Amino acid sequence: MMNLTFPDGCRREFESGVSGSEVVATISKSLLKKAVAVAINGHLCDLSERIYNDSSVNFIMRDEPAALDLIRHDTAHVMAEAVQTLYPGTRAAIGPVIENGFYYDFAREKPFTQDDLPLIEEKMHEIIRRDFPFKKEIWERESVRRVFEEKGEAFKVELIDDLPEGQELKIYRQGDWLDLCRGPHMPSTGRIGHAFKLMKVAGAYWRGDNQRPMLTRIYGTAWANEQDLVVYLKRLEEAEMRDHRRIGRELDLFHFQEEGPGVIFWHAGGWAIFQELISYMRRRLKGVYEEINTPQLLDKSLWETSGHWDWFRENMFKSLPAGVAHDEQDRVCAIRPMNCPGHIMVFKCGLKSYRDLPMRFAEFGIVHRYEPSGALHGLMRVRGFTQDDAHVFCTEEQLADECLRINDLILSVYADFGFQGNILIKLSTRPEHRVGSDVAWDHAESVMHAVLKRIEAGCDHRIKTEINPGEGAFYGPKFEYTLRDSIGREWQCGTIQVDFNLPERFGAFFIDSNGVKKNPVMIHRAVCGSLERFLGILIEHYAGNMPFWIAPVQVVVANITSDVDGYARKVHKRLCHANLRAKLDLRNEKITYKVREHSLSKIPVIIVCGRREAEEETLSLRRLGSREQETLPLETVLGILCAQALPPDLRPQMEGEPVSPSTTSSP
Repeated sequence: MMNLTFPDGCRREFESGVSGSEVVATISKSLLKKAVAVAINGHLCDLSERIYNDSSVNFIMRDEPAALDLIRHDTAHVMAEAVQTLYPGTRAAIGPVIENGFYYDFAREKPFTQDDLPLIEEKMHEIIRRDFPFKKEIWERESVRRVFEEKGEAFKVELIDDLPEGQELKIYRQGDWLDLCRGPHMPSTGRIGHAFKLMKVAGAYWRGDNQRPMLTRIYGTAWANEQDLVVYLKRLEEAEMRDHRRIGRELDLFHFQEEGPGVIFWHAGGWAIFQELISYMRRRLKGVYEEINTPQLLDKSLWETSGHWDWFRENMFKSLPAGVAHDEQDRVCAIRPMNCPGHIMVFKCGLKSYRDLPMRFAEFGIVHRYEPSGALHGLMRVRGFTQDDAHVFCTEEQLADECLRINDLILSVYADFGFQGNILIKLSTRPEHRVGSDVAWDHAESVMHAVLKRIEAGCDHRIKTEINPGEGAFYGPKFEYTLRDSIGREWQCGTIQVDFNLPERFGAFFIDSNGVKKNPVMIHRAVCGSLERFLGILIEHYAGNMPFWIAPVQVVVANITSDVDGYARKVHKRLCHANLRAKLDLRNEKITYKVREHSLSKIPVIIVCGRREAEEETLSLRRLGSREQETLPLETVLGILCAQALPPDLRPQMEGEPVSPSTTSSP
């Protein structure tokens, strides 16, 4: 006999070897119908799994969030069966669960297209209606290998060969179809339900290696019920409408072309927003950070010292003089993928005392990193971008306070851009492959844990924190700031990275109060991260309806008839002199046509000038998204628009207005 402990603390005695389904059946038959898996000592297993020793058990119900990955995993298996049934000779590769769904990779002479998906979906519904049980079988390696080899499943054979000797191999059957799988699975295909949809097809190299075969990847999404599926599909539809690439074209902000892969061609409107973003960030740093500028091209020896040459070389662009044949003896330079080594070089110039610390260097540095062409995605994933980068050199005693000050800055900036809440701060700890001693890592992580507790104590309840084990930078632990946009998507933007290693590697030091040389602690920090990507996030967050202060064109002046052109020009001139981004429209078109066109261009304010306005020195204002129109004196309009054009950091704080969450006083 053995004892099983349930989540409520209750303990019951069972015969050794009882299965999860047998245990749950003793509790309730209705519970057995709802249960889809069992967690045994925290390890998720099939309900058919047998239990031989004292254990804690927790049954997973289909409607619980924990069951969602099981639903998606099972749906991937059903999709693979449907594909191989409909298209004999198709070879299956792998089919993992991913965020919001799953995919499966296939090899076929004629690659799948979007037109194939409805037929595959129909077959999947048929398989689910048959409600075949998922049956787990343990096979010997050679038996598994022989079966898949006979089926021509070369990818499965390769996976089997790569598994460690002695590892248990599991086969899962659903009717006559079987697959190599670690599991677990729900009891049967019928438990999947019909709340799924195949989304798209894409090319994918086997194991991500461009020297290996190109496969067809079929993506799908699956949910616990139809309502959740509908909500997700609507969110996708909304995301497509907000796609910054489409909005960028429609608003004439930027473009991409083959001759500049992964780099941005900014148009006037997009460049205006970009410069407004930089100006805002520059003001937020004024008096706290020293803005510097460092070279984009540096000798590889610098990157060897930093460690980037070994850790990051495949993502770096290298340079040799034109016409010079490549030779290891030639002087090889690299276009910087990050700004850290340059900032250390600035710190090392001249002798530094403990009294000089902390020293804070900021740079809006353009960096270049090689990204595979398939990974490029508008402003979100490029090869050349601008970082709102900064590095703080401080003592170990100053480290915690500096991290807290940076945290305050990051949260305050996000609030100014409309991300007041729903922010997640992750502490990422030491990765498996790293530089530096364990002693240094222990110290860095202990400080970061203490800082995280202070952040938790001083933050809005909508700001969440968590630990992200093993995901730190190779040189130190870090905080990652993830914000949520208006349709619920998450974007990782800001970072605070503690580095005890690079200053030591470069021999950077200061003189402490005892006259002894000491390495400073280096904090790498970014608020927006990539400014280009942050701008893409803003465009999608606001669906192109940018806040007035950062809109590419803030106001357009349109005439009704040509006899008021002089007054319209005067108004436009006054707006421009007031530093408003204004446009003049004197075209011989109906005013309704002009208003509609400028509304589609998402210009926040349209000023209409007619005979009456010209005679009375007034203006008729129409705001984006409103059918109402108000008529006001010219001077009043100028005052209103100038006040609205003030960036958030320059606006006077009204009495009683809440301030941004803070954990420290400003430096």
